[in-house]
Amino acid sequence: MDLDLEKLSVEELAAGIAYEAQEESYRCIHCAARFMTGEIYAVDGRYFEAKRAAEYHLAQAHGDRLEALLQSGSRYLQLTGNQKELLRSLRRGESDRQIAGRGEISLSTVRSQRFALREKAKQARMFLALYALAAQKKNEAEEWIPVHSGARMVDERYAITEKEREKILRDAFESLQPLKLQVFPRKEKKKVAILIRIAEEFERGRVYTEPEINAVLRSIHPDFATLRRYLVEYGFMDRTADCREYRLR
Repeated sequence: MDLDLEKLSVEELAAGIAYEAQEESYRCIHCAARFMTGEIYAVDGRYFEAKRAAEYHLAQAHGDRLEALLQSGSRYLQLTGNQKELLRSLRRGESDRQIAGRGEISLSTVRSQRFALREKAKQARMFLALYALAAQKKNEAEEWIPVHSGARMVDERYAITEKEREKILRDAFESLQPLKLQVFPRKEKKKVAILIRIAEEFERGRVYTEPEINAVLRSIHPDFATLRRYLVEYGFMDRTADCREYRLR
């Protein structure tokens, strides 16, 4: 299963490695490479335990930690191009004067932007503390379903509780094994819940031809073309420009 960057702690995001207690393994948060505790890994003629092997993999495969996160494509990374460049400069240890000297911005502008980023970080930490306290007691039936990693616009369509999802699936499908859809709804929230379930019929990492996609979707509902279009439009699947190859995101 792929790691969801949005579910990781700040420490795991910064480190680039997540420890999974149930599997007793360390995993790279970018490519999900796994290193099992208790095993020894041979890397470039040297031998490492799991955590050190994961760290070595991270450095070799994904480079600088800040750049890897900036390039992660997370929908929650809402930064301007100038803000990203400023973070890169700070990562290199450049002074405000050096940053201003390289670009077409004044020293006062650099300091103002750096101050704004620092305040943004403070606000984020405070909000994380408040939300952690507020969410300590959970009602599992009212928990939101996860937003899939390929979602192109996160809005009220994804505000679906587990209880709502179960009802939508009961009403929409005449059978879940095998999957048989009665009607594809007009309401956006219902579409999302149904597409999440349909996407589970495909294998992650596998490349599908259009005929293969059509065959799976036709077995679910006669209007396979509509299902295929929405799987792509809602970011559940990527397809090549010639529409010959499809894969789950």
